[in-house]
Amino acid sequence: MKYPQAKNPIILRYHRLMDAFAKSDDERDFYLDKVEGFLLYADLDKGTDEIEALEKELIEHAPRYCLLPKMTFYEIKKFMEGFIHEKVYDIDTKEKLIDLISAKEARENFLEFIYDHLTELEKWQLYYQERSRIRIIEWLRQQEIQFVFEEDLELTKVLIEKVKRSLFDSKVPKDVSQARDQILAKAKTYYSNEALNPRPKRGRPPKQVVKVEMEPQMSLDIYSHVPASCRIFLYTPDIASAASVTFSSKFETEEHLLASLRGSPRVKVDAKLEALSQRLESLRHLSDRLAGAEKMFGMDKVPKPFQPFLKPRVHGEVEVLSEAEAPKIELAAGDVLPKKRGRPRKEEPLQDFAGQRRKRFAVKKVTQIKTKKDK
Repeated sequence: MKYPQAKNPIILRYHRLMDAFAKSDDERDFYLDKVEGFLLYADLDKGTDEIEALEKELIEHAPRYCLLPKMTFYEIKKFMEGFIHEKVYDIDTKEKLIDLISAKEARENFLEFIYDHLTELEKWQLYYQERSRIRIIEWLRQQEIQFVFEEDLELTKVLIEKVKRSLFDSKVPKDVSQARDQILAKAKTYYSNEALNPRPKRGRPPKQVVKVEMEPQMSLDIYSHVPASCRIFLYTPDIASAASVTFSSKFETEEHLLASLRGSPRVKVDAKLEALSQRLESLRHLSDRLAGAEKMFGMDKVPKPFQPFLKPRVHGEVEVLSEAEAPKIELAAGDVLPKKRGRPRKEEPLQDFAGQRRKRFAVKKVTQIKTKKDK
């Protein structure tokens, strides 16, 4: 049976495919359409008539649909082991993770530990995205599908939607024709060796520019050749970032995963903000310790880099002494230790020093003793 031919590589959502690959298991089947690129989820909770109609469509038009592969236990463990050996540097954390993936329910216990350690969570999300991308590209190449990921296109949302509407049209406006050329050039990069073996770029690194993170604007899902029996099974979740895709096959979204961890609901937090708050807390603790040093030794004994952290604070009704009121060691020791001889200090008046010299070297007058000869 002949199917309509697309005039440009089909536009796929990488994060949506990544989510479907993670959820595909023995109880859930996902199918990718080779004509337009839509995803189907064979949801067994639908009615019996709908499921039978979908099954009939998949059998009659088998060349059009391809079943997404299931992640085997070996492949799941390979993901986790690769992350532990390549991205985890702390020895204690590495040993703990190795023990977890060697026990029962390794996948869920691994995620629970990762989500409890925010520094490892960010590294895991990047690693999982990179490895999943390679796996998806490799599978699409095996299926001989000409594709492009929408997240990689540098085209406007409106223009991408125009390209989707005219996917099977031969005559198109000039802007759509130019967009097709860009899409075709981008699609060729997925069939290069660099796509499966990404290497760091050589040469001088680019200048550090403040990167403004903006939420990507994805285009609408526009399909014109979806069979009637498949429309109820279209899988179109709104996923725009790798952080929303979980490694878990048990939970649908990251919110469900967070709520299930250790049986208590959790609030999704920003890893960067959490790490920053932990650093601020350590600085606050250090500031309290330095305030005690100021009270005991005075501001002049506190290192200059830490002096800006010391400010008078009131705890209840007792005020911590400021720099002027803080007792100093030299004042207490001056009453006990003898003063050094030598030149006077700058703060001592010169006239007092002169008076001391006159007093020290004054000649004492005594009464002369008279003898018998004197008489």
